[in-house]
Amino acid sequence: MALAFCGVLFTQTATHAEPLKLAYSDWPGWVAWEIAIQKGWFEEEGVDVEFEWYDYVASMDAYAAGQLDGVGMTNGDALVTGATGKPSVGILITDYSNGNDMIVAKPGIESLKDLYGKKIGLEEGFVTHLLFLKGIEMNNLDASQITIVNTPTNETPQVLASGAVDAIAAWQPSSGEALKLVSGSKPIFTSADAPGIIYDIYYADPESVEKRRDDWKKVIKVWYRVVDFIRDEDNLDEALEILSSRVSITPEEYEPFLDGTYILTGDEVKPIWEKAEGLGSVYGSSVISDEFNVKYEVYEGSLDSEKYLDPSLTLEVLAEMAE
Repeated sequence: MALAFCGVLFTQTATHAEPLKLAYSDWPGWVAWEIAIQKGWFEEEGVDVEFEWYDYVASMDAYAAGQLDGVGMTNGDALVTGATGKPSVGILITDYSNGNDMIVAKPGIESLKDLYGKKIGLEEGFVTHLLFLKGIEMNNLDASQITIVNTPTNETPQVLASGAVDAIAAWQPSSGEALKLVSGSKPIFTSADAPGIIYDIYYADPESVEKRRDDWKKVIKVWYRVVDFIRDEDNLDEALEILSSRVSITPEEYEPFLDGTYILTGDEVKPIWEKAEGLGSVYGSSVISDEFNVKYEVYEGSLDSEKYLDPSLTLEVLAEMAE
């Protein structure tokens, strides 16, 4: 979910004293901003923005340091950033992981139960750890029967290939690399099996939202133009060309990443913004993430996850677009 690429700066003709300073990183739901950047849609909408390319973790650090107005994060990671650095408010749900996050097992292991008495490599306290535990819960298994080997996500393919573990949990591109590196390996549980366990959201500085609400609404409006473009099959080749060029791989290599990301339309996102328990609601999903973070001592004490979410801007934009 996070690769390190050289930073670039995108600046538009200034219409404000300061542009909105926005980060994007290599998750497909955020790389998608590149379409709007290349097509000049922010200029057309009349909003002054400055996009900077980051490694995912570095983007959160930059936000926490006060260098950014907005950043893409998972709903769980936003809680971590808020507890340990700087709170934010999620104003735009871009997508949910739909298979890019995987548990990949070596040949001969066909299910999570087959991991009993064996080892899995994963980065403790991160979203793939949560995915693993959700898979255990959904299959009525006992997590204590499987040994976790704490492993940095970008090292999981090599650790699986070495034979030190029997499976790994990782996001793309590490999960895909593991499948290529270990002949006969296969995903035995993915985020597609638990939709909503990982929501990808654009978070903003609450002060920035208060001062520049109309500008943020224009950013959201541009986003839904991007969604319409990507979801139109006639644009697939062009979209893949733009997205893949941003991360320096071929369109053919990039297509599985896009397939494993469910980019949400306005109609699809409305029920997700409704307050409810469970993964079908971003509120319910965030409560689950908060409980996970506290249990595994990512931070101390439960957070009020509702304060990290504000659907009002998106809902206003969608209502205006429907008029």
